[in-house]
Amino acid sequence: MTKENSIKVFEQKQVRAHWDADQEKWYFSIIDIIAVLTDQSNFQAARNYWKVMKNRLIKEGNQTVTNCNQLKMIAEDGKMRLTDVADTEQIFRLIQSGHLLN
Repeated sequence: MTKENSIKVFEQKQVRAHWDADQEKWYFSIIDIIAVLTDQSNFQAARNYWKVMKNRLIKEGNQTVTNCNQLKMIAEDGKMRLTDVADTEQIFRLIQSGHLLN
């Protein structure tokens, strides 16, 4: 695993990360962040949480979701799959929105 695609551990849970050398910043899997911050028991629960949260933010006109990108990251089955990602600033905006910890 290279610096470009790595796994960080937080609260004993894995968070997939990608280093963008051109922009010089890290991108993190939003679903993994949600799993850590909301203490979701499994990937599917965190995925459903993000789906509901994303719809609420879009209805509110929150631009944070619009600014989120998708990158290919290693999935649980070992395959590279498109995953919603956000940089540190976007993650903090999602937390500030109030939806992430409710």
